[in-house]
Amino acid sequence: MNDLQKRSWAEISLPNLKHNYSHIRAALPEGCRFLGVVKADAYGHGALAVAGLLQELGADYLAVSCLDEALELRQGGIHMPILILGHTPHEYTETLIENNITQTVSALAKAEQYSAAAAALGKSLKIHLKLDTGMSRLGFLCAGSYFDGGIDNLCRSVVLPNLETEGIYTHFAVSDEAGEENERYTREQFSLFCRVIDEVERRSGFHFAIRHCANSGAVVNYPEMALDMVRPGLLLYGYGDTSGRLELRPCMRLVTTVSTIKYYEPGTSVSYGRHYTTDKRTRMGVLAIGYADGLPRLISNKCSFAVPGGLAPQRGSICMDMCMVDLSGLNQVDVSSEVELFGPNNDIYQLSNAAQTIPYELLCAVSKRVPRVYIE
Repeated sequence: MNDLQKRSWAEISLPNLKHNYSHIRAALPEGCRFLGVVKADAYGHGALAVAGLLQELGADYLAVSCLDEALELRQGGIHMPILILGHTPHEYTETLIENNITQTVSALAKAEQYSAAAAALGKSLKIHLKLDTGMSRLGFLCAGSYFDGGIDNLCRSVVLPNLETEGIYTHFAVSDEAGEENERYTREQFSLFCRVIDEVERRSGFHFAIRHCANSGAVVNYPEMALDMVRPGLLLYGYGDTSGRLELRPCMRLVTTVSTIKYYEPGTSVSYGRHYTTDKRTRMGVLAIGYADGLPRLISNKCSFAVPGGLAPQRGSICMDMCMVDLSGLNQVDVSSEVELFGPNNDIYQLSNAAQTIPYELLCAVSKRVPRVYIE
């Protein structure tokens, strides 16, 4: 990037991404497939760049949220298998088939619609069936009183013409959360998932080639649930390995610059709403980043950013394009100095805790106007 264009940018470490891929892969059982989740622009890291690297490294599958995300990858030269995790209207069945995209099917009615659409084309659509084992989102209902009906619907789905049912999966709700209750719930989800598969295969005689349920939390906390394929998302980008078992490395560093520096006397109010007032003579820096760049306004006055010489407390309400930091005593910092919002010198969890959210949201929130700079 041209130095004269520097305002704010996100540095993406490709060596760290390679490191994370290899360490996760090494922890998997022999023969277990690796699906890299690259939805939401690869959690803000750049879907095409990440998918291209995963393809080069030998990953088995990619996952996206919607058809637009899948087509972006296909148009960008990605030829490896892609699974859409969300819903695609059956009217786009031809687009799915022509682009060799695997579609999630979460109900019998949807399976029948895809089957009819594919039959009308004289072609087959590759699908993965999704079970709702406790996430209460997409998926065939199969818990409790829905078990028998769910089994029946699944058995009817796997024999529909013009559908190539390759896999079956579910999603865990609390596999990344500590505590006995969360462990119990995750194990119940896994047990139900396995029972449903066994019963469907017994009744229908159909065999699922790929069974997958291990998201990031399960890859770390429940390695025995890897089955035929795992689906690391946040884990791939270096977050979520709270135990440090996999020795992963964060891949994104969010950086901005100091636009100007001023000295304010005690009693000076700062930014919109006057939510911060100086209590001493203050050396205040204005940073070239705000909520339009992805910095949550909620963290105003609740966090610090890494600057040369230490941490600078953020002061006043975060604006659309700018925010302020207290540089008192940090004389190494000058106009154009780099400021790390999160990265190796300022843990993203400090910001996510201040925002009462999770790192996923901060990574995905980094806006399109923040250029991604790929570090080789």
